[in-house]
Amino acid sequence: METPATPHSPAAEPATPLSTVSVTVNSPDEMRELGLALAKQLRPGDLVMLTGELGAGKTTLTRGLGAGLGVRGAVTSPTFVIARVHPPLGEGPALVHVDAYRLGGGLDEMEDLDLDVSLPDSVVVVEWGDGKVEELSEDRLHVIIDRATGDTTDEVRVVTLNGIGERWTEADLGSLAG
Repeated sequence: METPATPHSPAAEPATPLSTVSVTVNSPDEMRELGLALAKQLRPGDLVMLTGELGAGKTTLTRGLGAGLGVRGAVTSPTFVIARVHPPLGEGPALVHVDAYRLGGGLDEMEDLDLDVSLPDSVVVVEWGDGKVEELSEDRLHVIIDRATGDTTDEVRVVTLNGIGERWTEADLGSLAG
């Protein structure tokens, strides 16, 4: 007897970015400004994954996204509540801000958050989502924030934006590089 084939899920496989740009950010204010600029390119249904070590600027970038999307409430790290929903003040999409740091499992553990329900009408931003939320969408923006490590006061960050999926062939990520 043959074993049934495992369903193919392209979103679960490592994806090659269709659009990539790197931006050097010199301060928290510039990180917030990058978020403001990026928000202009986001639309309902977008999944944004943020990767970077503690203190890299993930929440600061998300604050800029929230301001650019025109959402209600202060955007703060959702570490202890896991997820916060910021409704729009106007006609734009809500911002769903998730911190998956404390979640050990993959999408199974994330299902309680109902992100798949929120995704079509919102912009979903997931900090620490690597290996946990890729199956939510074949189209996603993976933002990687690198900073100097060790004993440094340097605030310089290199932010790499990788657009994965057909959605990101339409976006002009290059405009974010200045």
